[in-house]
Amino acid sequence: MPATVVITRPLAQAQPLAERIAALGRAVEVLPLLEISPLPDQAPLKAALAALDGYALAAFVSPNAVEAAFTHIAAWPAGMKAAVVGEGSRAALLAHGVPAQNIVSPPDPAASDSEHLLAALDLAALNGKRALIVRGESGRELLADSLRKAGVRVDTVAAYRRSVPTLTPSLAAQLGKLADGDTEWLLTSSEAVRGLLALLGELDGPLAVAKVQRQHIIVPHTRIAETAKQAGFQRVTLTGSGDDRMVAALQCQI
Repeated sequence: MPATVVITRPLAQAQPLAERIAALGRAVEVLPLLEISPLPDQAPLKAALAALDGYALAAFVSPNAVEAAFTHIAAWPAGMKAAVVGEGSRAALLAHGVPAQNIVSPPDPAASDSEHLLAALDLAALNGKRALIVRGESGRELLADSLRKAGVRVDTVAAYRRSVPTLTPSLAAQLGKLADGDTEWLLTSSEAVRGLLALLGELDGPLAVAKVQRQHIIVPHTRIAETAKQAGFQRVTLTGSGDDRMVAALQCQI
């Protein structure tokens, strides 16, 4: 019998993927390893987005950034460029009506990161212009720093807060069952990898961690794969960005 597939992405993005995997005949569990919550003070985000048409480019670091921003964007400014690193963020922008020709992203879904996004951007055309980066409360500074070095005037604004869930009795029971079972994990961020290990450490210390380190994990990006391998995971499959590639990797396991 195929292993149970665990989807660990934040709850808002988990259900469509869960339905696709269930349609393959696979058992699926949703276990968000990151909780996404709005910031208590929305004023800085609202102010930045109210002036969106003054920017030449707006970059969104994740689907969560897109969703948080579009609670305050009535209409996308005509002709304005948007930049994203992954297929999920691109799909979120398209769903909110941003034209495909206005979205810049890495051409290779297997290389969905800031480095490859920078290579896809016309940095010379952005020199002297303004760019807005919409992100969580913390994250990599590479995109902002590199744009500034290229002469772009960069503003960043936080749109949401990420946190590892509290180990409640129900979560402890679910984690214990999955650690003891035949399980495949879809881990879509390095934070999720670290959050899983932290929760397992609280649950049953080294024993629970060691059990899950022997299970199969599927990740969409090389940086997440490196995090997982450094954390002791022994069976890591790298797919490239996007749900289609993750689903295809699971079909290979059937």
